[in-house]
Amino acid sequence: MHRGKGMKFVGDSRIKSYDKPKLNRDYSEFPGRTESFWPDFLLKEWMTGAVFLVAFLCLTVAHPSPLERVADPSDTGYTPLPDWYFLFLYQILKYSFASGPYNTFGAIVLPGIAFGALMLAPWLDRGPERKWTKRPFASGFMLIAIAILFYTTWESSYYHDWKQQAKQGEIVFSNLDKSDPVYTDIIKSNCTSCHGGELTGGQGPNLVESKLPKEGVQGFVEKGAGKMPSFKDTLSKDEIDKVAKYVSNLHETDADGKELKK
Repeated sequence: MHRGKGMKFVGDSRIKSYDKPKLNRDYSEFPGRTESFWPDFLLKEWMTGAVFLVAFLCLTVAHPSPLERVADPSDTGYTPLPDWYFLFLYQILKYSFASGPYNTFGAIVLPGIAFGALMLAPWLDRGPERKWTKRPFASGFMLIAIAILFYTTWESSYYHDWKQQAKQGEIVFSNLDKSDPVYTDIIKSNCTSCHGGELTGGQGPNLVESKLPKEGVQGFVEKGAGKMPSFKDTLSKDEIDKVAKYVSNLHETDADGKELKK
């Protein structure tokens, strides 16, 4: 009897059977799968991964990540911004139902419900259908989630002041001396909440680039301007004079007589 596909072999119970070792399958029976996983297919995967990794490393060397100034915990004027893939959550925390006294709900409970639903998805929808149109429950929640992510990400990006954000982290060269008693005793507790720890701007303007004379700074501190309150009743005349002198000297020239710039 010739061997062939579709043939049925009938054994004889009088003949003792022997276990034969399993032989490698003939991959010609499976169109498109004509190689073994080890080592042929796996070797190709490793080579592809190695090429991608080398290309990625070259990209990071050619275009390094932009750096900001050294982080300063005392700089309360700096407004941090998460990366683009967290902008949706950043925007949700701005809504009234997820901010202020409801921060716990917006930051923990709401994302917890979303991830919990994702974990329970295999038990919530146990249908055998593979076509998404025949699985309305899973498909509907997926489309709603994608719509929320796209809309909140767009809204956060569209209404954010990116120019001000870029200025916040810029490395600025100035005569700022944080060890000066004027900074540690007066400016740090009265000015940095609006103008930033580096005095380069936050909610208030950039004092390093303002190039205000001493008299101008003194007038702003005493009388206030716009959203800036008056410190006439908070600081003494001597303290105001010291602050005015300190801020007016932030944009002085260096030892070679050249103006300090970014």
